[in-house]
Amino acid sequence: MQRQDFDRSENELVDKLVHINRVAKVVKGGRRFGFAALVVVGDQKGRVGFGTGKAREVPEAIRKATEAAKRAMIRVPLREGRTLHHDVTGRHGAGKVVLRAAPPGTGIIAGGPMRAVFETLGVQDVVTKSVGSSNPHNMIKATIDALKNCASPRQIAAKRGKKVSEIVGRRDSSPVKEQADG
Repeated sequence: MQRQDFDRSENELVDKLVHINRVAKVVKGGRRFGFAALVVVGDQKGRVGFGTGKAREVPEAIRKATEAAKRAMIRVPLREGRTLHHDVTGRHGAGKVVLRAAPPGTGIIAGGPMRAVFETLGVQDVVTKSVGSSNPHNMIKATIDALKNCASPRQIAAKRGKKVSEIVGRRDSSPVKEQADG
């Protein structure tokens, strides 16, 4: 019974091919080509992972990358199942990304590699900016780094020993309105 549930959850995973790199090794008879694939995998419900795979042929490289991505999945807390709880930055190498929570209807405003991460993660509204390196590997690693640093109010409340209401406060009140009333 448990094995069947595991298979069903694996079938729900969505994978996106982000980048394929072709490298050539010059040998006596000519060139030997190799391929490196970068794949992002997610369940569109808050879990995402990325993986790389290398092989002499593209399908094999993609398969290896997909397997690696499934093994390296992380869980990301989402607000209302559609956006991040707070703004966060991440970096890897020379790549730096800024991820910002967005109101409903905004959509995914992100460049190529980051867009793949958010589509497989299940985020519907987010605004992002990539600063520095535009290398797909660094951008994805920086995005995953930022997502690892995301925390939900429930996690923060548990860590501090407080109630969620003490952490969140009132989201809909703006500071300008409070000054006018006071």
